[in-house]
Amino acid sequence: MNLKQMYDFFISNGIENDPRGKKEVNILLEERNKEYNSADEKKKKNFDIDSLTSPYDDTRIIYGTGGEEIKSVMVGIDIETPELLLANQLRLSGRKIDMVLAHHPEGKAYSTFHNVIAMQSEIIEGQGVPINISEKLIASRVSEVGRSVAGSNHQRVFDAAKLLNIPMMTSHTVADNHVVTYLQTELNKMQPRYLKDIISFLEDIPEYKYAATFYNGPFILNGGENSKCGKIFVDMTGGTEGPHEVIEKLADAGVGTIVGMHMSEKNYKTAEKYKINVVIAGHISSDNLGMNLMLDALEKKYGQIDFIECSGFRRFRR
Repeated sequence: MNLKQMYDFFISNGIENDPRGKKEVNILLEERNKEYNSADEKKKKNFDIDSLTSPYDDTRIIYGTGGEEIKSVMVGIDIETPELLLANQLRLSGRKIDMVLAHHPEGKAYSTFHNVIAMQSEIIEGQGVPINISEKLIASRVSEVGRSVAGSNHQRVFDAAKLLNIPMMTSHTVADNHVVTYLQTELNKMQPRYLKDIISFLEDIPEYKYAATFYNGPFILNGGENSKCGKIFVDMTGGTEGPHEVIEKLADAGVGTIVGMHMSEKNYKTAEKYKINVVIAGHISSDNLGMNLMLDALEKKYGQIDFIECSGFRRFRR
């Protein structure tokens, strides 16, 4: 397997697990291709060619030709210059590392990752919120996050990877899609009655069980152990947290419980106001679950890979 094959697999696998459904994703890609084909040469020159086949702006090869043979991968939730220096030091010490894989976006995958947030409008529509409402609410969040990242030094990590000659890739929404689909599917099967049943389910999952040993396991943010769940919405993909106004609309649509990675104080206060239960599964632990499910699928196709754990990542195979 080479780096490009890994990248292509992550994209196709992310689409397979996209909570919007493949049909919606394919419509998006068709529209992007039409936009590119009708663009003039000046626009085509600066067009993100990867976006013609990938709906996830936050998943990209940051550095590398794509032809590099991959047998050993250093994986971390956050990969920045210190982790790349660590990878280089391990290489100098004799440890074989063919590439570094990050979950959270860096480089060009960070400068445009706010575009991924737009997918939340279709996800929220799937919970019963009319698309005309969800689109307008999410559009404001896309713009807000875009402004917040515009001034960042996007190329710092790319430069470090290039200077150290370490191939690097990010895999954000493709992994988050996995954890959402997995948890939503399992909870739909379970039909838990109380919030304590959701906690018990999560605590049996290796990634959350491991997080609990660091006193960072799943917990109830709003509601009580014996609060009835009602309709459960697993909200863990789409770049980052949505605007607090969405929570009111989810309540109107009949959502009783949100299961998320994390929740801001503003969103928590809104959930409290509209009587929506909230279970926090955990941020890094949920990122681990999504990454592990994705890497399980990768190994199923290409065979076992040597993974070097760092920056909060722990490999649990299924």
